[in-house]
Amino acid sequence: MTQLDAGPSTGRAADTSAGGGGKGLGGNSVGLLGSAVIGISTVAPVYCLTSTLGSTAGEVGLQMPAVFLAGFLPMLLVAFAYRELNKVMPDCGTSFTWTVKAFGPRVGWMCGWGLVIATIIVLSNLAGVATSYFWLLAGEITGSDSVAALDDNKAVHIVTCLALIAAATAISYRGMTATKGVQYTLVGLQLVVLAVFVVMAVTKAGSADFAGTSVDFSWSWLNPFSVQSFGAFTAGLSLSIFMYWGWDACLTANEETVGSEKTPGRAALIAMVVLVGSYLATGVAAQMVVGSGDKGLGLANPETSDNVFAALAGPVMGPTLGIFLFVAVLASAAASLQTTFIPVARTVLAMSTYEALPASYARVHPKFRTPGRATVTAGVATAVFYTVMTLVSEHVLVDTIYALGLMICFYYALTAFACAWYFKAELRRSVRDFAFKGLFPLLGGVLLSAVFVKTLVDMWNPAYGSGSSVLGVGSVFVIGVGLLLVGVVIMLAMNLRNPAFFRGEVLNRETPVLVVEE
Repeated sequence: MTQLDAGPSTGRAADTSAGGGGKGLGGNSVGLLGSAVIGISTVAPVYCLTSTLGSTAGEVGLQMPAVFLAGFLPMLLVAFAYRELNKVMPDCGTSFTWTVKAFGPRVGWMCGWGLVIATIIVLSNLAGVATSYFWLLAGEITGSDSVAALDDNKAVHIVTCLALIAAATAISYRGMTATKGVQYTLVGLQLVVLAVFVVMAVTKAGSADFAGTSVDFSWSWLNPFSVQSFGAFTAGLSLSIFMYWGWDACLTANEETVGSEKTPGRAALIAMVVLVGSYLATGVAAQMVVGSGDKGLGLANPETSDNVFAALAGPVMGPTLGIFLFVAVLASAAASLQTTFIPVARTVLAMSTYEALPASYARVHPKFRTPGRATVTAGVATAVFYTVMTLVSEHVLVDTIYALGLMICFYYALTAFACAWYFKAELRRSVRDFAFKGLFPLLGGVLLSAVFVKTLVDMWNPAYGSGSSVLGVGSVFVIGVGLLLVGVVIMLAMNLRNPAFFRGEVLNRETPVLVVEE
């Protein structure tokens, strides 16, 4: 390996930023397919569909597929930013490292915090969903309502949830090879079952069994301008953006990927294409067979909208095949629970390596070549967070999940802007550089910033989320902004402990980078 000066003008692909070569992660552990599978798994497409199809249909009606496309656009634009930054800085700190180099240590630190806290919230939610579907599936298999009802027992639910978190933590702790093997099976199962559902839904649309609900396909479903109001569109867009979150796990595993400067970016784009295709096909098929109404099997029925597949599994796929849809949701949540440890653990590892967090989190397991301490800490934080929120109030837990969109838009937008700023000297070199390093990331950042601001405004209203409030202000707003402010407090504390990082002495634009010569 050789050292080069950092900066886009080098024209060569960097392996890691300074110190990154000493992180100790297992290199060349994942190829293009494995990286793409990790990205798809982290997003958890089947889980996202069952939990948001109904809510999105309730907001935008039959224009749900159009909103899925609209949500895909800013994610695609930001993915180009990740790809270009990764080519010159394939560092597992991704958003944190890149924004530090573009905007300085404080903005970069907050960007890293946004990713970490968003991931902890998602891990908590995924664990809860996996637990619920575990007992729901057990009830379906045994034919016992009492077994399915065990999920309503708070003690049983929490213990099961903690067991799933421990299992996911253990698999992630053992390294990318173990992670990859589990994910091939779980992701393959999800996509196959989803394809069967789509085929059967389209086949049964218009049949006597669904005569009162079926809707003929129309190309207007793909027209976002047909949404009845701008407010409905932005609400649906916020849900759609959440459905794509997690594809950047491909990039956080870049130091462990074969061809670290190019493969992760390509894998992210492959994952995005698979996701948007799955979402469009499922959305169209579901609307064709049951419509988007709020009665009966209609997608927007408030009694079933938070778990659409539980309502549609039997009617669409039959009692036998329908069980596989329950299995797919459980597999989706469990798979994502396991891979979602990748971005948080590696971001914490990078932040610790560059002295933005305590040095103890920079420890890498000598055998498994993983950030062991960071992985275990993330697992413990997830377990404590979910247990406390469940015991304190279900409403608080729901509002915390609603606040997730704020964190996602926050760190994705910062990363997109960091790309345009970092490469500003190269934008006139070619049309390609102007488009992929400047225009596309900038547009993606602007779109996500607009959603961020709109979400902030909506969150102020107590009606947003669970409907609870604090001194007349919506609980979702208090939680979302509060979690960002917690990051500010921790950052100030770290400034006192490790001032060198915050003075820009450890990581900056001019920091040397290491290049792997293969």
